Amino acid sequence: MTDQKKILVLLDGSERSMQTVQYVGKFIPPGDMQVVLFHVFSGVPECYWDIGREPPYKSAISQLKAWEVAQKKKIDTYMEQAKQLLLVKGFSKASVEIKMNQIETGVARDILKEAAGGYSAVVLRRRGVGVLEGIVVGSVANKLIAKLSFLPVIIAGQLAPVKKILLAVDGSPPSIQAVEFAADYLGGAGYEVCLFHVIRGFGTVLPGGPEFIMPVDSVEVAKNEMMIIFHDLKEKLVSAGFEPEKISEKIIEGVYSRAVAIVREAEEGGYGAIVMGRRGLSRVEEFFMGRVSNKVIHGARDHTVWVI
Repeated sequence: MTDQKKILVLLDGSERSMQTVQYVGKFIPPGDMQVVLFHVFSGVPECYWDIGREPPYKSAISQLKAWEVAQKKKIDTYMEQAKQLLLVKGFSKASVEIKMNQIETGVARDILKEAAGGYSAVVLRRRGVGVLEGIVVGSVANKLIAKLSFLPVIIAGQLAPVKKILLAVDGSPPSIQAVEFAADYLGGAGYEVCLFHVIRGFGTVLPGGPEFIMPVDSVEVAKNEMMIIFHDLKEKLVSAGFEPEKISEKIIEGVYSRAVAIVREAEEGGYGAIVMGRRGLSRVEEFFMGRVSNKVIHGARDHTVWVI
């Protein structure tokens, strides 16, 4: 991760991805931020150009070329509109760049290549063009979330941005880094945050198996350890510009699913975003995306989720 605040905002020409730009403008303070609005232009697939060598299809090819030119003009206008949205929100002209690349190896792969070029975070939408009813995360977004293991990913949701953030902490280094990232990017902008921890307390791993109940003493030990972590994190948040009275702490116990508890808290508490580490304490090295963070992304259908 680079120290420079340079974020890559992925746009596909849809109304949904324009809402992503609106999210960036409303939720992320301009400050010294650099924003790159990025689009991979597909144009006409190469397989169609091959048929142009046959006389009967030459007229069709000319129509395809005209369509491609029209699409290019359309996306040019779209990208300029996206830039104007950020300028209205206080971003300077010098801090917003439009970048459009002709597709090379595929949309997802081209985005991954660009993302490796010195960015500090990637902002994307769960779904864009070609939305299918019932699909929570689109195919391209799903690939990117899994493969962008080297950068924080901000997955913009449908809910209107509010200055209230749920910081999910399990004590793992990634969850600590997630809080530090939020502090660095959002400190001093008047946000309200809650340090939130879940202690699993009941349920069963095997179908028909006995329920597991954590001993009271173990619960108290876990709470005390987390309160120490909360204390340190609160100091970091205050140092970054968060107001002490706008920092709360909450630990819940007696739940089986951490992901469900996090999503429920975000919904019931009216939070605008969930911030969490990519992997937790029970991580498996070969998995780029932890089970809890992955479940939260799919469960918090309308919320924005920051995965650090």
